[in-house]
Amino acid sequence: MTVLPKPEVIITHESDLDGFLAGSLLQRLAKHLFGTDVRLEAFHYNYWKQRDLREKAAWVTDFTFEPRMDKPDWVVVDHHVTDAKPQKAQLIHDVTKSAGLLAYELCQQHGLGSPALDRLVHLNDVADLFLEADPDFAVAGDYASLVKIYQFWNLHTLLGGDIEKLLDHPLLEVMAVKRRVEDPIGLEWSKKHIAEISPAVGFVDTIVGSSNQIVHQLLESGATKYPVLVTLFRRSNSIFASFRSRNGDALKIAAKFQGGGHANAAGAILPKSVRTIEDGIDFLREMLNPKLPAKTEASLNSLESLFAGLELGKK
Repeated sequence: MTVLPKPEVIITHESDLDGFLAGSLLQRLAKHLFGTDVRLEAFHYNYWKQRDLREKAAWVTDFTFEPRMDKPDWVVVDHHVTDAKPQKAQLIHDVTKSAGLLAYELCQQHGLGSPALDRLVHLNDVADLFLEADPDFAVAGDYASLVKIYQFWNLHTLLGGDIEKLLDHPLLEVMAVKRRVEDPIGLEWSKKHIAEISPAVGFVDTIVGSSNQIVHQLLESGATKYPVLVTLFRRSNSIFASFRSRNGDALKIAAKFQGGGHANAAGAILPKSVRTIEDGIDFLREMLNPKLPAKTEASLNSLESLFAGLELGKK
């Protein structure tokens, strides 16, 4: 049985179902072990990287383990690829499982499992790891969409910490209808509205349907030449970028914007100066297509003028 220190805070990823489920399960486990309600905090990647790690003891889940988290009495429950090796912290890590499943396995060690949680954790695992061959893939996507549509803290407040209420929740009917009706319409529209950000990155405009599912189908069908596709959306006065790929490049692109995630599914928050989707497109283009140094550009211009002169001389 894993021995865990009492945390001052539990920290999780705010953007998706996996972070929602993992954070809620660890909060329940802390209550069971220590008889007290431990504060739950949730962050997007950019804000998390800026947070001061002042606590002497903390549990962190669904964030990539990094050296700054390597502290005594810190526990990291995560599944993202990392090169960092823990020396002081306790790392519970498996890239083949969702953070929610890893957190649930800790709960099961202390008798906190149930058939309802078994089902909920399975659906989260299918959605977060994008297990397309699983028969529950479509409905799992509906569960994942709940956090995307209604947002982390709204859903947390609605459920009152009782995450089992999420299972077969009436709001899932809304997600199922949106998937059946909106996604095919959105896919056909988005196919015709892909703009180049860089030779390797294409921007997919989405107006209806699940952007994740639409981008996934675009990549799967080879409908675009770009190995990485990005969508942009506004939330809480910030512009978010969501990167998707099939060759592991999404995370590399997101990292350029202080973001994070999985190899083929990553995200980032753009700077506060970026206020609109149009600003976001311009910002991405500027960052991913760096201009040549002034001297180099001037030299190329001179060469172009020289070659043009030579061509005129020939005539």
